[in-house]
Amino acid sequence: MKRLLHTLCCGLAALAAGCQSEYHAYDTRVTGTRDIHVRNIPAIEQACSGKRTIRFAVISDTQRWYDETSAAVAAINRRDDLDFVIHAGDMTDFGLRAEFERQRDLLEKLRLPYVALIGNHDCLATGATVFRKIFGPVDFAFTAGSVRFICLNTNALEFDYHGVPDYGFVEAELAAFPATCDRMIAVMHASPRSEQFDGAPAERLHALLRRFPQFDLCVHGHGHSYEITEPFEDGVTYIQNDAIEKNNYLIYTVTEEGWTHEKVDF
Repeated sequence: MKRLLHTLCCGLAALAAGCQSEYHAYDTRVTGTRDIHVRNIPAIEQACSGKRTIRFAVISDTQRWYDETSAAVAAINRRDDLDFVIHAGDMTDFGLRAEFERQRDLLEKLRLPYVALIGNHDCLATGATVFRKIFGPVDFAFTAGSVRFICLNTNALEFDYHGVPDYGFVEAELAAFPATCDRMIAVMHASPRSEQFDGAPAERLHALLRRFPQFDLCVHGHGHSYEITEPFEDGVTYIQNDAIEKNNYLIYTVTEEGWTHEKVDF
């Protein structure tokens, strides 16, 4: 069975790479641009410094839909009213280096700085290692205007619930919450009510996030369908993106008074 799985993964890797034999299912030798968040997070923070209104786009679940991803990038590039872009995870189907590099090369065509979260498919094989090389840590945060974005790896099932979610990271962010921020937005791939959680971690994570100032919005992907829910019935809205195959993305506008969002077809 292991040999069959290995052969299948190798075949998929070759297919994703255009049948180039140097690709292997567990190859982590990244070529091209790396450490993208090291460049893009400061760019977002600088571009949004002092702003009381920020606008950002969210795409998600671009796995295998390369043409649609390219079209989304082109559509976003035609706008002049956005500050940055968030990819909410699942760039890949099988966590292969070839998939990551192809998606990265499409995202690198964005005129705006962007960040990407790790999805459950991105964790397969050695995908988490490749993700860290191309983008950076799987848990990270940044400030845009007066809003703190807490971006979390919530693919708990893929890690056998060991260290995911990283409560220590969230607690450290809470303790060091910037005095210049008056609101927090959580970003994740899988919501706490998805199969990636087993009940108790969901309640614990949400309760911890509730301790942040003005936390009333979580942006996520994973389900492949646009949904607005209030899973904990406490005033915090969770909004799930469509998969990119449905040819749309979401735009959020955040002001001192609150936030709004809209779905944009392309």
